[in-house]
Amino acid sequence: METFRKEWFPQRSWDRFQCNRSDSTANVLRGLHYHRHQVDYWYCASGSIRVGLVDLRSNSQTYMATQTVEMGGENEIGLFIPCGVAHGFVTLTDATLTYIVDNYYNGGADENGVAWNDPEIGLDWGVHSPIVSERDAQNAWLKDLPAESYPME
Repeated sequence: METFRKEWFPQRSWDRFQCNRSDSTANVLRGLHYHRHQVDYWYCASGSIRVGLVDLRSNSQTYMATQTVEMGGENEIGLFIPCGVAHGFVTLTDATLTYIVDNYYNGGADENGVAWNDPEIGLDWGVHSPIVSERDAQNAWLKDLPAESYPME
């Protein structure tokens, strides 16, 4: 199965891109993360995940809108995540997520986070008591983010 082709996204140059893989056991929640200078393209190679998204781009028609998307299992889709859209996922089973980004990892300079359970965002993950990494558990509430990181245009 073909899962990615750079021609599918003519709005991005894809001069630099990197492929990554994330393996997680069931009930792990990762995120929410967002980037100012990088898009992501996700494909769930095995297992099933529920993706959570929130649009942090202040000039967007969908500003502060949230959405969840089921990926993997019988729903073999890829997901393009633009700059400024916070994203994360919870594993519904043991899962492997592959993701392609259009910028090399740079030590975290463009890796930003917001709390996965922020009541201002109100994202319905459909899970209770997920396993959250120490790093993601320390993500700030939206109202407490540094002014230079949010809102985004």
